[in-house]
Amino acid sequence: MANRKKLNPEESPRAAFGVRLRTLREGRGWTQEDLADRMGYSATHISGVEIGRRTPTPKFTASADKALGTGESLARQGEAVLNPAILDGFPQFVVQEGRAVEIRLFELGAMPGLFQSPAYAAAIVGGARQRGAITEQQANERLALLARRQRSLLRVPPPQIYAVLDESCIRQQVGCAEVMNEALGKLLDIARLPNTVVQIAPFSLGERRSLNKAVTLATLPDRSQISYAESAHSGQLQRDLRYVTPLFTAYHQLQAEALSQADSLAMIEQVRKDIP
Repeated sequence: MANRKKLNPEESPRAAFGVRLRTLREGRGWTQEDLADRMGYSATHISGVEIGRRTPTPKFTASADKALGTGESLARQGEAVLNPAILDGFPQFVVQEGRAVEIRLFELGAMPGLFQSPAYAAAIVGGARQRGAITEQQANERLALLARRQRSLLRVPPPQIYAVLDESCIRQQVGCAEVMNEALGKLLDIARLPNTVVQIAPFSLGERRSLNKAVTLATLPDRSQISYAESAHSGQLQRDLRYVTPLFTAYHQLQAEALSQADSLAMIEQVRKDIP
């Protein structure tokens, strides 16, 4: 009988990957030998990944996606497993983000990753590399993961996205003027998509701003809700409704206080025109 070691997907990114691979395989009624034959690996190798003993390599995850028909889903999760610069909780969140039917974002200081232009994202990651916070390889991995996350939003049907951006997101210059001009242009294009609502929370909100840290809220296909938030050194994926529900409430309050989409787009366009 196959090894039935039970893993807690919250334990580590590697454990989360193993649990998901096993769930996908068993959902198709396949044995480890069946999947091994389709992937060109041994059943022992499959077992090792499923119980968290082996690390899923890019070659392995690409083969698994092809065999299981999961697009680039496992590759995205595998990249998160391999990247030690990614905060705890984020690899698991990336997987859920790729399944979400609704995504709600609040960001301060910089454009949300899902909305970043390639040059803007490269400038953000380049700054972290120059500070010594990450290596060049980790910088490349972050950009590759971001590109995969952005591509996942092109699925059909696409998720509904609501974004409230603090005014600092559009006024804080990242990179040169050309980079900012392109980034704001992309933000305007995203805001005009039928499945996206973008609002600006102006500086004038002051104490009426109901959220004081960046947060992402996701509603999954079964209508369950999760949240993900980061501090400087840690990230937390939360499923407990005792903590998630108040964040949704605060988010809705912030939406009510923020500028309308029309006024928000007007502000973004004006900021773009004012770039020297």
